Amino acid sequence: SAWTYILANKPNGVLYIGVTANLARRMMRIVPERISILPQNGLQRLVHAEEHGDIHAAIAREKAMKAWKRAWKIELIETANPGWDDLFERMI
Repeated sequence: SAWTYILANKPNGVLYIGVTANLARRMMRIVPERISILPQNGLQRLVHAEEHGDIHAAIAREKAMKAWKRAWKIELIETANPGWDDLFERMI
């Protein structure tokens, strides 16, 4: 499987869309020490994640999501995660 995910620094804040073959391992690199991909933005909160059958599907979804308007991304997050909770905390 593979994952498309969105990180945020706070509700309605900076968003980062990424793809990974192993979401847990990817988040372990970011979340425990609160180190982010882009330290100046503090992107540490996993606010959305989608599992895909293979990496090619995940990459296609990532590219599509990156082309979306910001409002669409926020709507996607808030539909499944209205509190902008850190979903990684539910995984551990």
